[in-house]
Amino acid sequence: MKNKIKHYIKELALFIIIITVLANAISLYKSSDLNKEPLSLTNITLHNGLKYTLSDTKPTLIHIWAIWCPTCKVEASNIQTLSKHYNVLTVAVKSGSDDEIQSWLLENNYNFNVINDSSGLIASNFNVSVFPSTLIYDKNQELVFSDVGYTSTWGLFLRMWSATYFNL
Repeated sequence: MKNKIKHYIKELALFIIIITVLANAISLYKSSDLNKEPLSLTNITLHNGLKYTLSDTKPTLIHIWAIWCPTCKVEASNIQTLSKHYNVLTVAVKSGSDDEIQSWLLENNYNFNVINDSSGLIASNFNVSVFPSTLIYDKNQELVFSDVGYTSTWGLFLRMWSATYFNL
């Protein structure tokens, strides 16, 4: 009996490793399509009408997501946590009206900064075709990291910490 359990545990561990490697390979491949140009968002107005100015002294995380995206919903708590410590600007793509986005944020106890990209134009400018997509820009607004799909809170923290303290 113990040998069967050990066998199943080994198979499960191998399966998890294979899925992790595969997911990261797909993410790497899909993130290669993202726009690598310096961040050029100007005159930013959030979904709630407030103006947002990009920092020129700290890195910025741009998170492109959608209310209708299941993976985005799971990752939203990671973005909320990160937004308490770093500059985070999110772009909600084709996610309804400003009021619908605000309702969703309130319903889920989120208060991160959101641009309503109702037409998908901003996402298109970043060459985003998979949601969620995350881009991290250094203080000079140069892209230092991009990822497509789910990213853990710790993964995001480590990347933002690196961009902050190592000026990557």
